Amino acid sequence: MTGKQLEFDQRVHRLNKKHQKMSRGYRASMRRDGLVVMKPQRVRSAVPAKVLLLSLLAFFAFKAFLLSSLGPSGYQYRIDSLNDGTSVEQAGAWVMQIDPLSEAMAVQLNKILY
Repeated sequence: MTGKQLEFDQRVHRLNKKHQKMSRGYRASMRRDGLVVMKPQRVRSAVPAKVLLLSLLAFFAFKAFLLSSLGPSGYQYRIDSLNDGTSVEQAGAWVMQIDPLSEAMAVQLNKILY
């Protein structure tokens, strides 16, 4: 009796999981034998990956532009002054610190602009 009960509980769990997925949207498709089957649709992210990638690239380009225009010592001076501020300013200093990617992009910008 316990084996049958466990099998039943597993089936109910699978059906509940499928029902939750289908409540977010589904599509109908026909199998080769003519049976129409409902399949849950994938949940898409609210923000596409391409937008996130472009935003990240724009952020690093901005940092590289600042680093290129201020120079490493001027940039580091501003980062140090942010580190002396509030916790929000310290978080900004951590985000804006010089990293290898921004430094490499700044070198390339210097070659192009100057």
